[in-house]
Amino acid sequence: MVLAAGCATTAPLAPSPTSRLEPVPDFARQLVVTLHPGSERLWSMATTDLALRFGLETRYAWPLPSLGEQCLVYEVPGDRSPAEVARRLGTDRRVASAQPVNLFRTQAGPYNDPYSHLQHGLATLHLPQAHALATGRGVRVAVIDTGVDFDHPELAGRVRKANNFVSFGEPTFTGDVHGTAVAGVIAADANNREGIVGIAPEAEILALKACWPDATGSRGAACNTYTLAQAIESALAEGAQVLNLSLSGPEDPLLARLLAKALARGVVVVAAAPERPGEGDFPSSQAGVVAVRAAGLDGAIARQVGDASSHVGVAAPGVDILAPVPRGAYDFFSGSSLAAAQVSGVVALLLEKRPGLSSRELVELLRRTGRAVPPPGSAEAEVPLVDACEALVRLAGSGSCAPPP
Repeated sequence: MVLAAGCATTAPLAPSPTSRLEPVPDFARQLVVTLHPGSERLWSMATTDLALRFGLETRYAWPLPSLGEQCLVYEVPGDRSPAEVARRLGTDRRVASAQPVNLFRTQAGPYNDPYSHLQHGLATLHLPQAHALATGRGVRVAVIDTGVDFDHPELAGRVRKANNFVSFGEPTFTGDVHGTAVAGVIAADANNREGIVGIAPEAEILALKACWPDATGSRGAACNTYTLAQAIESALAEGAQVLNLSLSGPEDPLLARLLAKALARGVVVVAAAPERPGEGDFPSSQAGVVAVRAAGLDGAIARQVGDASSHVGVAAPGVDILAPVPRGAYDFFSGSSLAAAQVSGVVALLLEKRPGLSSRELVELLRRTGRAVPPPGSAEAEVPLVDACEALVRLAGSGSCAPPP
């Protein structure tokens, strides 16, 4: 396992931290700009010229190989509207895209693992039966989140690589709660006489830190456009087959283009549906992304709070989910963040059996084999509750989901 401090490019990664633990610096006056494909010399000249012409201060620059473009972050001095400056920048022929920086929030049996009896999702997903068919072996899942405690007994040997994309994020990387919980739900080791069972206990995790915890030990965290862009770019470079995005925020053109590129390459993107009004429902709203909502202990699914145009998607257990936390401990979590992590694990099981399944094919399979549950008191479309075993049996054309003796 390698902890790489910084990006695969030569660019600075994120703004300098504040003197107290303020996880999310103020990006309100920053713009993300991409330049059309060209040489490094042309990009350098354009970066300087655009800054002078539009009265901007250059903060960061790095290439986006998946798009063939150069990405820049500019600061807008004074009291000018960043949105208006972005609109004007977008008219320059050298500029591929220009936008304000957006902010995203995390959405917070047969085993000898001693806490497995506390994992009510095992029965809901028919996981013991599913694990007789697949364990996610060799499937690479990128957890784009906060850092991950890769020394946790549940994750030892499960994290293939870790990269940090926020300033001074390395010292706190292994102490971050949210990313550790998400990675553990996906790939915690099974039958190791420790704690819990992961949905895909033999999957490989790429731990890509793009979010700032709200405070030390906090479950809440925030990310922005360009830390997420760098993490997605890194995931593609590392050969991720699944991107887990347990977060939600406003529509973001740059991230939408990167995710479209990932989907076009056959990468499966799983995202948490929003849980609080006004936060935006991207990226779960993007076509091709597997949108995941949280189901309660009774299987009921909360009413969607995002844009009504969001994809219905699928649901997974999202209340009182036991997960690893740093320093070898465990705790209960609730929210679509954990529901999305479970679906990412199920996707890894399916990809082990049939590599190359597209997001569209996976969503169709999960919806066709899941148990449809309408949101209470709602006219919304039914949201299938994922059944890992039924999906695997349907995919393989053989096997059984009968309870083990």
